[in-house]
Amino acid sequence: MQQFNFFMNDVVKVARQEMVEAGYEQLQTPEEVDEVLKKEGTTLVMINSVCGCAGGIARPAAAYMKNYETKPDRFVTVFAGQDKEATARAREFFTGYAPSSPSFALLKDGEIKTMVERFEIEGHEPIQVVQKLEKAFDDYCKE
Repeated sequence: MQQFNFFMNDVVKVARQEMVEAGYEQLQTPEEVDEVLKKEGTTLVMINSVCGCAGGIARPAAAYMKNYETKPDRFVTVFAGQDKEATARAREFFTGYAPSSPSFALLKDGEIKTMVERFEIEGHEPIQVVQKLEKAFDDYCKE
């Protein structure tokens, strides 16, 4: 069991590091979530997880989105199953959407505009997720 815990700690560490290196701010407390998600403007929230579709599809798509011409004002991440209180608080902003990880939520002025949910990530190619996010950015992130 201890070896499994060490392994999972490494997996979590790598998953967090990938998002930080991609330029996403980690929100680890409910207070941090409130502070950022209530701000004016647009915010992309990547709900990270340790599953294979997060590592193979969602995180690569998240990293790619930092290069897209039209961008939200902020890129942030919460980690489902790790920062449980922060993730629960973020999900309170996602009215009308079931809990889903990995996933992406796009908010404008603190209100959910759209989500790319796990069922739209798992079993898909990263480019398909990128295309959904590009459309969301085009729809909601322009002046």
